[in-house]
Amino acid sequence: MLQSLASNSCVRLIQSHKSTWYFVSLVLGYLLYLIFGAVVFSSVELPYEDLLRQELRAVKKQFLQEHECLSEERLEHFLKKALEASNYGVSILNNASANWNWDFTSALFFASTVLSTTGYGHTAPLSDGGKAFCIIYSVIGIPFTLLFLTAVVQRIMVFSTRRPIMYIHTRWGFSKPLVAIVHATLLATLAVSCFFLIPAAIFSALEENWNFLESFYFCFISLSTIGLGDYVPGEAANQKFREFYKVGITVYLILGLIVMLVVLETFCELQQLKQLRKMFYLKKEKPQDRLAILEHDHLSFTTVSNRSTPHSDEKTQQFVSVPTLASPNDDPMIQ
Repeated sequence: MLQSLASNSCVRLIQSHKSTWYFVSLVLGYLLYLIFGAVVFSSVELPYEDLLRQELRAVKKQFLQEHECLSEERLEHFLKKALEASNYGVSILNNASANWNWDFTSALFFASTVLSTTGYGHTAPLSDGGKAFCIIYSVIGIPFTLLFLTAVVQRIMVFSTRRPIMYIHTRWGFSKPLVAIVHATLLATLAVSCFFLIPAAIFSALEENWNFLESFYFCFISLSTIGLGDYVPGEAANQKFREFYKVGITVYLILGLIVMLVVLETFCELQQLKQLRKMFYLKKEKPQDRLAILEHDHLSFTTVSNRSTPHSDEKTQQFVSVPTLASPNDDPMIQ
């Protein structure tokens, strides 16, 4: 008996806090996913890092053996300065001296990566004034970019998602959730083709050292605003039409980001995903519940009033006694 009562109480406790348990499971699942990613990245990339370290040590040792007049300390100092300059996008190689990082087109590309929070990191401000301006520019520009993207996506969603779904639903009578799923799938396929596959083929043709996988990797890292910066187009030596190329990449990033947001918003409006999100949200007090509470209070007040009415009638009858008249002639005042 006690065990059944305890089990029933546990079931009621879980059902009453169902969204909380779902949220806890969501947090635990996210932490496990982070750990899973760390394990996979570590197991895959650590051997390559160790191999690269060994190659660098071997090259350094061979260089010092071939140049005995050069001490290891002086070489370390030179390499440190070269790496610090490389972190700011400045290279000492002869074939890279023709490319400037802060001409107008490169600065335009940098501004687009800052405002879109992509931030490749291959170029960074050198001066204190540039760093201060970058902070002020980002504080104003990032909310401005969010406002701009929200307004653009809202207008595009009307013509790309809501109206087509409603038209097919009313025209041919198909189920609206089914039409929404098919439309979202087609829209995602079109976006992947136009902003991932085709640009990856173009980048692999324009960039000499990029294959298709690396080009597709750049497109995904850029349009998802991850922006690792290990692959940046237009940075090769003697790049033809570099200025137009940089402007074209800037336009591609802005349009691609808008399209990605439209696709994400389309999927977020699916009824199935809405129900999935509601599982983890705190439940709000519904208007029906409020109405039921008000009706319950009204009924309670009415019951109390009805119970108190006979007592008030009795008190009234004790003070006032009105005789019943059979006809108007029985009234003594008329007589």
